[in-house]
Amino acid sequence: MKRLLLTGVAALAFAAPAVAADLPVRAYKAVPPPIVPVYDWSGFYVGGHIGGAWVTQEATNTARTAAFGDLSPGQGASQKGSGVFGGGQIGYNWQVSNVVFGLEGTLAGIDIKKSLLNTEFGARDDEFSWKLEWLATVTGRLGIAVNNNLFYAKGGYAGVQSKLSVSDVVLPFVGSGSDSQWHNGWTVGAGWEYGLTRNWIVGLEYAYYSFETKNYQLAGAAAPATYAFDVKPKDLQSAVVRLSYKFGGPVLAKY
Repeated sequence: MKRLLLTGVAALAFAAPAVAADLPVRAYKAVPPPIVPVYDWSGFYVGGHIGGAWVTQEATNTARTAAFGDLSPGQGASQKGSGVFGGGQIGYNWQVSNVVFGLEGTLAGIDIKKSLLNTEFGARDDEFSWKLEWLATVTGRLGIAVNNNLFYAKGGYAGVQSKLSVSDVVLPFVGSGSDSQWHNGWTVGAGWEYGLTRNWIVGLEYAYYSFETKNYQLAGAAAPATYAFDVKPKDLQSAVVRLSYKFGGPVLAKY
């Protein structure tokens, strides 16, 4: 009996490895890497911006046949001014890989105005006042996206509305007049934007503008007599904070 029991135990010992070899191997799945969100900059957006702007306004007399006025052709002034700059933007972005390109239009009001007396020219009493009123741009943008950060440059058309006035109140020759002109030009700039959510975007932007010279007629009621000036808004610059709302544009999943 004892011998029979030992024989059975030995048989089981030899059979165990064979049974284990026949069992299927259990497969273990690898844990997938975490999902990394990728911000999508594509889409239509609208928004607003506000900040400051500064400019040099140049005005040079080109003709004077009116009785009032104390400047002669060739005389003029160059004066610096600064003020609040703000308005709205509208545009569309396309994204290919991490390259983002788009078109944008802006319209902004400018609160830059200055005045000076003719005594600065060693003459009598003309008081000149000038101001910039509106600025519009149509630009292309090209940038590099780093997830929800966008670093971009822009360039294109710019135009600005400027007004120049003069008043001479010293007898015997008195008069006044004003003229407004739209100056065409160009702009370049750069900025950074950050996607707070898939729809809301904040940013910072700097831009430089250059405009053409236009001729202003300030003779007023004395016309057809002339009191004319060549005027150029020179080296206009702006720095603004932007807030935009982007329509659509889901956050994509990257594995």
